[in-house]
Order: sequence, then C-alpha cells, then structure tokens
Amino acid sequence: MHPLLQVNNIRKMYGARIGCTDVSFDLFPGEVMGIVGESGSGKSTLLNCLAGHLDTDGGEVIFDTRDRGPVDTLTMSEPERRMLGRTDWAFVHQHARDGLRMSVSAGGNIGERLMAVGGRHYGDIRASAVDWLDRVEIEENRVDDRPSAFSGGMQQRLQIARNLVTGPRLVFMDEPTGGLDVSVQARLLDLLRGLVREMGLSAIIVTHDLAVVRLLADRLMVMKSGHVVETGLTDQVLDDPQHAYTQLLVSSVLQV
Repeated sequence: MHPLLQVNNIRKMYGARIGCTDVSFDLFPGEVMGIVGESGSGKSTLLNCLAGHLDTDGGEVIFDTRDRGPVDTLTMSEPERRMLGRTDWAFVHQHARDGLRMSVSAGGNIGERLMAVGGRHYGDIRASAVDWLDRVEIEENRVDDRPSAFSGGMQQRLQIARNLVTGPRLVFMDEPTGGLDVSVQARLLDLLRGLVREMGLSAIIVTHDLAVVRLLADRLMVMKSGHVVETGLTDQVLDDPQHAYTQLLVSSVLQV
C-alpha cells in the first residue's frame, strides 16, 4: 500500500526559535496519526505547515492526489492548494467559529463547501445539508438557524459536517475537543470515531489530551521543543513510553 501522505524533513523557524524541525513520517489511507506535546512543543506549527496555512523553511509534503499521483503540496499554486482544501483535504479548527461562517445558516455553511466544488442544484445541496446535520446529530429543523444560536458542541459538530460533506480523504484536526465540557467532548469523540471508520478517513490530530489520541489515533508522535522525541503505535507509546518526556506526559495524566 502506498502512503497517502509523505512528510519529509519539515522545518519551520521563527527567527532563532524552532517551530518544528526535521519532522518526517508516512500516513497511510485510513490511518489516524495523533500528535501530542505540551504548549509550545511545535505540534500546532507542524499541523499548520502540513495543511499549507504556514510557509515552511524546508521539507516536502507529498500527497497522493487522485488525478496526478504523488505531488509536493508545498510547490502547488495557491488555486491548486485551495481546491485541494475544498475536496480531498479538510481542516477542523479548535474553535468552531474559525471554521464556520457565523452569519450564514447551518445548511448554508454545509452547502457553501458543496458549491465550491461545483454543486449547483439547490434541492440537492439542501438535501445533502440536512443529511449531514442528521449524521452529526443536529436536528433537521435547525437547518436554517445560524451557528450563533448553537451551543459550542453543536457548532463543532456543524464544522465537522461542513468539512466532511465533500468526502475528503485527509482531515487535519487542531484540538477538536479543546474548550468543550467533558460530557460534550465524549459525545464528539464518539461521533468522530464513527465517522473516521465509516468514511475510511485518514486524519492527523493535534491534541494535548492523551485520552483523545487513545480513542482515535492508530499511531502517536510525541513532540518537545519542535522535535519528535518518540513515535509508535498509540497503545504501545502510552502503555510503555520510552523517552523521559513521554514518561512525564503519561505519568502527569495518571496522577490527575
């Protein structure tokens, strides 16, 4: 099986400070990679470099496109990368408001992404929007409500629907459960796990919450000061951490 994504020696500097450096890994179709580390470890910098939201200072991000095969997305033109971000890629922000149009209805938020890839028939677009609201456990009668009328958990589920409606193959998630109440987090994680399996999604999830990666991620990468210090199967890393920093991360959770 060929990798869906090949990351080679990604590096990002902020002046003299390291954002991330020498990060390499392969991600295979249907695989979920978790990236953990404390604040300032470089995990969000890495995610934003991979997703094309930040310019890098070196490296390659090679994605196996449907039509052209493996392409370094860092060398793509801006229109090409934008289209990739509407079709095969998706990005779920920590704060749903960053990934939604708050002045547009719930149905309109989902429909916009369909229209961006050529959807034109109003009835079909609305039907898809209603279907996706149902899939993320939002009632059909909320289709014309604006996101500002929704709770935080509902806004996050709406952002997920907006992202997944075009059937992407790779989803980037930045602290998808951050800032939500514990009970709301559990419901969202359950939903995400079901959608990832059902759609055969590949995903890269950045989080500081080890419970999130335990539930969602097949493999785990631990970052500290911009460097990857440990990587492996999720259960293996969490149950038998080898690096002193990973041991500290895991033990701090166990002590809470």
